[in-house]
Amino acid sequence: GINAEYGGRNMYTNKLLFILLLFSTFSSSKNVDDLSSDTHTNNWAVIVSTSRFWFNYRHTANALGFYRTVKRLGIPDSNIILMLADDMACNPRNSYPGVIFNNANHKLDLYGDNIEVDYRGYEVNVENFIRLLTGRHDSRVPRAKQLLTDKNSNILIYMTGHGGDEFLKFQDNEEISSQDIADAFEQMHQKKRYNEILFIIDTCQANTLYKKFYSPNILSIGSSSYGENSYSHHADAEVGVAVIDRFTYYTLEFMENVHRNSNTTLLDLFRTYSYDRLGSNVGWSTDLYSRDISRVRTTEFFGAVVRVHLTRDSYPLERTTEKGSDIKSQEVIHNRDKQRSLNIVNEKNDTSIIGQQQEDLFNFDFVSKGVSFVAILLGLYYLYK
Repeated sequence: GINAEYGGRNMYTNKLLFILLLFSTFSSSKNVDDLSSDTHTNNWAVIVSTSRFWFNYRHTANALGFYRTVKRLGIPDSNIILMLADDMACNPRNSYPGVIFNNANHKLDLYGDNIEVDYRGYEVNVENFIRLLTGRHDSRVPRAKQLLTDKNSNILIYMTGHGGDEFLKFQDNEEISSQDIADAFEQMHQKKRYNEILFIIDTCQANTLYKKFYSPNILSIGSSSYGENSYSHHADAEVGVAVIDRFTYYTLEFMENVHRNSNTTLLDLFRTYSYDRLGSNVGWSTDLYSRDISRVRTTEFFGAVVRVHLTRDSYPLERTTEKGSDIKSQEVIHNRDKQRSLNIVNEKNDTSIIGQQQEDLFNFDFVSKGVSFVAILLGLYYLYK
């Protein structure tokens, strides 16, 4: 009698634990917001060529190639800081005045009319670069020359020039060290000036330049290992010098097949590099980066992938004191806001990608909760059977 009673109680206890487990599974199912770990709302690019003199033509072409790519993928000039240490387009040795090529076929003019250089000549120095990153500008520096990022910004930083073990030369007369950049990144982290950083460096012994980094959410890639050179790809007989470096050439070649809605990842890009093509060992560091690079799209740094925050709050309209001018003021504000809305819509891959992601997540959430609910009903039936 005692064993039968004990067995009955034990069976009842097991059933109760089964029901509690089902409730726990149901309550722990994730909603749409929890499943999305990507919170950045805006993208910026900092593109730097640190070299002067005509024989370093390729470094300017490297930078302009990256500049063209990020603009093509949707990052506007307002979110790009371009620093060119020398004006190769107007150099008297240039047999094509006002033009810069990165290929001997001369099919693509990288300079053209639609280019905004934010820092040029001797403005490109170590002090200004660090001030740009940390936001510690003189009050006279215009906003167009500032990196106006926040805690939701993804930043692509590309640098090219001559370097060595843990340093990069500026203007052939000063150097920035790995520790200098690391400390600048830490200031950015403390001041909440970024969400994630993709740091790309094309120079000799490039991989040593991110050796000292210690701040979170920084993904780094370099064109060459310690003791290795970073080589040019080819020279242009008419221009008379090399026009692009190998690492940058193959990076831009890959990016030419990327569009705003592409699902290509950073790992896809990294896997295209090989010693046979570059003559050096490309390296990348994910030690400080929290996400799996096989799931990070290239456009999350190279393109204008943003998230729109919706609000139901009304937009305040100020009325003027002049009779009848309040209606005109409202019309001006309405037209301005309409234009801003159109600018957001024109980012083709923004809301479409986000909407699809949210729809997929909603479907997953709905199905998972439905399955859990059915399981609970079956459990209740089993308990009282």
